[in-house]
Amino acid sequence: MKFKTKMLPFARGYAESEGRSLDYRIASGMLCSARDARLSIDVNRFFPAYTPESVCGYAFGSGIYYNGGAIDELIAAHPEDAEELKTLRSIISKVSTGSLIDAARTDEERLASGMHACWGGGWGGHANPDYDMILHLGTDGLRGKIEKYRAVNPGRDEFYDACRLSLDALDILGDRFSQLAAETAETLEGERREWFFSISEALKKVPRRPAYDFLSACVFFWLSFCCNGIDSPGRFDQFMIDYWRATPEEEAYDILSKLWVEFHCTRTWNLCLSGSDENWNDDTNELTYAVLKLAAEKLWETPNITLRVHRNTPEMLWKAAADTLATGIGMPSIYNDEIVCPALEGLGIPPCDSHLYCMNGCNQIDIMGKSHMGLEDGEVCFLKCLEYALLDGWCSVSELQRSLRTGDAANFTSFEQVMDAYNRQIRYITDIALSMSWKSQQVYAEHAPNPFRSCVIQGCIERGIDYKNGGPLYGHGQILIEGLADTADSLAAVKKVVFEDKAFTMGELVAALRANFVGYEELHRALVACPKFGNGDEYVDSIAAEIFKSFSEYLLTRHTFRGGIYGSGLSTFNRAAAYGSCVGAMPNGRRRGDSLMADSISAVPGNDVNGPTAVARSCISYDQTLAKSGFIMQIKLDKKLISDDTGKAALIELCKTYLFNGGQNITINVLDQEELLDAMKNPEAHRDLIVRVGGYSAHFISLSKGLQENILARTGYAL
Repeated sequence: MKFKTKMLPFARGYAESEGRSLDYRIASGMLCSARDARLSIDVNRFFPAYTPESVCGYAFGSGIYYNGGAIDELIAAHPEDAEELKTLRSIISKVSTGSLIDAARTDEERLASGMHACWGGGWGGHANPDYDMILHLGTDGLRGKIEKYRAVNPGRDEFYDACRLSLDALDILGDRFSQLAAETAETLEGERREWFFSISEALKKVPRRPAYDFLSACVFFWLSFCCNGIDSPGRFDQFMIDYWRATPEEEAYDILSKLWVEFHCTRTWNLCLSGSDENWNDDTNELTYAVLKLAAEKLWETPNITLRVHRNTPEMLWKAAADTLATGIGMPSIYNDEIVCPALEGLGIPPCDSHLYCMNGCNQIDIMGKSHMGLEDGEVCFLKCLEYALLDGWCSVSELQRSLRTGDAANFTSFEQVMDAYNRQIRYITDIALSMSWKSQQVYAEHAPNPFRSCVIQGCIERGIDYKNGGPLYGHGQILIEGLADTADSLAAVKKVVFEDKAFTMGELVAALRANFVGYEELHRALVACPKFGNGDEYVDSIAAEIFKSFSEYLLTRHTFRGGIYGSGLSTFNRAAAYGSCVGAMPNGRRRGDSLMADSISAVPGNDVNGPTAVARSCISYDQTLAKSGFIMQIKLDKKLISDDTGKAALIELCKTYLFNGGQNITINVLDQEELLDAMKNPEAHRDLIVRVGGYSAHFISLSKGLQENILARTGYAL
């Protein structure tokens, strides 16, 4: 089947390779797009960026997509190609990944996810390719690797042919951008003219051949990064350091500054710095410091910078991190190798690979260049599950029966019965999330193979198995938590008020929850006065630790379609307010639809009244090695407190105390409360105000009102 039209290149490449394997057809679509898609260079930017067509194509996170309305517009505008365009639309609409995932869901799954009790699957997730391998081999070297393993894995020719086609597509883009950069340079003068000529010259060598200096490495990296969906750079200072050292420092820093513009303009995700090797040797280098310095100069909310620390992290790096945090950009977020590496080793990942971890997306944990596990596969709202346990599966917000019947809580005579109903709801909702996740992973494996990522993630070429179908060395999964502290506070209140103090009955409590506490003011006051997580109180902290442990250990018994097992994490992003609005009145004293929820593993905003040390003490009550994804403790500090060396030293001491007593991560928001309040009233006067949301930083005025209020309610600490 051949088409005369030059439109819809991905669909044409896919359709014209009829009869070949699906991965080959997808790679053929990529090749056709690379050859025929319209390219341009923005003279106000620095690096050529490839953006897949918006009408139809392959997205590295979500698979094959098409925009039916946009295709209809093309048909109307180009009657001479109308029949071919209709044929292409018909072909591609049958293999759209999103529609296949949606069709796989049951009514039970839709019901459970409808009120934010959980979600599962639905997208392909982030990835951290082995950029070190890519830059050192070039596409010609990767082709050699393909042929080596083709001989080892007979019968996998279609897979290997698809991988080669995807590399051909990268080369074609390099050739086209080289020519376009030279043509663009001819229209410019001075430094810009010189710059684009240098880009053109670099692209005459890379990506076919290895990078040779910092400019060629950045050009090669950026081209492959764009073709990989503009995701997370990962351990940037590690795979780029050889090229940085091959270039004069001032020149290299200028190139880094130019690349930083691209990171910012494309909302690049997670760039990870420093860390340790399996023998606990420190990985900090000159580029580590250059990135932190540049971030402090630019004051941008992107890319999302994370910093790995450990027992041998140099004091100079701690100070550089404090200087960057003091600017108020909310970065770097700090991760502790002493917790993350043992957590990964608990999944069977050896130390030589656990110490290669990086974050991607907001703060999902991945093994750089070796895994397909750095994504959220789903999420469970603990607080919604407790609502179902107390109301026998009834949702007081939608006023519908939405979950398992676990008995009328008004008749419960012990706290153990409450916990039993809660645990049954958690297992039921978690199983629904896992079911949705499994089916989504299966759809991606069977209908959206990813030949380019298969070339750049270790294990795929070696095994002759696609990236989506278990090819990478590690295929573990991550199910996140919402409302951890809220749930612990609520359970502690039930235990104390009903079963220990015996001040009220379970019947009265259930009635009060159904009435949203109207007419039950005395009971409401008693519940609000109960111990709250975040104050170093073992009474409630022990409950939080137990429900986290139980959930995490259950996940470790469940397997992913990709060939791994599930772990837990807690990274709320910007979802806390949305989840809160879908939960009814609860025993922690919240009322129906209140958008305020805990936005990290820490306290419900405003409930932590004993200072940062008490918060840290509560948070290390969790066994954080059970968290296999990001497990975020987020705190807010007043800008004035860390504006000098004394304040920065106190900040460093706070971070060390928390992390080296069992904390996985600490994320710092450096804010001015008065500025936040004024920004809500006069947003245009605070366009540059940056806050840490959950796993990323963002401009405060771009957030929803509910999320702004959530951030404002976070307790600010004095050091």
